[in-house]
Amino acid sequence: MSPDHLTTRAAAAAQAFVVDLARPSLSDEDRRHLLSVRRLRDGEQVVLADGRGSWRMGRIAGDGVEVVGEVVVEEPPSRPVAVAFAPVKGDRSDWAVAKLTELGVDRIIALATERASVRWKPEAAERALERWRRIARESACQSRRVFLPAIEGPVGLSELAVEGPTLAIGVIGGPPPSGVEEVIAIGPEGGWTESELVACDRRIGLAGQVLRTETAAVAAGVLLGALRAGTVGPVSDGVEDEERGRG
Repeated sequence: MSPDHLTTRAAAAAQAFVVDLARPSLSDEDRRHLLSVRRLRDGEQVVLADGRGSWRMGRIAGDGVEVVGEVVVEEPPSRPVAVAFAPVKGDRSDWAVAKLTELGVDRIIALATERASVRWKPEAAERALERWRRIARESACQSRRVFLPAIEGPVGLSELAVEGPTLAIGVIGGPPPSGVEEVIAIGPEGGWTESELVACDRRIGLAGQVLRTETAAVAAGVLLGALRAGTVGPVSDGVEDEERGRG
């Protein structure tokens, strides 16, 4: 993603997702939000995005929008990252979804665990995931993100294990990242069971304290994003690196 593109989007008054960038049309919900809640006026610029990396600038015109710029197509991340976490009671899961979206996580996965405090039945699961998608969409607009994250689940850890060596599970006192991690799974506050731990042999630590599930999920999103961007690197256990650190 070009920093100039992000700066351009950040300068706009708002962002909305549309189905057709050639002939953009606001949904009823977006129209109400932009015109009644945000009270945008004619001529104010908005970002119009399709959720798949394409976007263009537009401006408010009457009760709709008109385009003022060419379509920009951005490449998806070369290394997609994902966070799976066990849903928790109240609105804490919703908060985590919003923050993971802002952080640029590509997949947000509801994890079904044996000690989960929330156990979704099929109909409840679909309603919850639809709520997560709505929250992710709103957060993507706020953060000027043009790729919508995939919202998946609920799946068990054994199903998630098909991710292979890129999957790591968060554990208390776990080791630092090795650099291959692309998916981090966060268990319930009751902890993983022995049978679940068998499903994945790669561990990772996220903090020197005990974190709540939603905090650990966001910490995982920050870590994966930083590793992908090169902001931080994996810790080596090599003697040579240790000696350099002393110097």
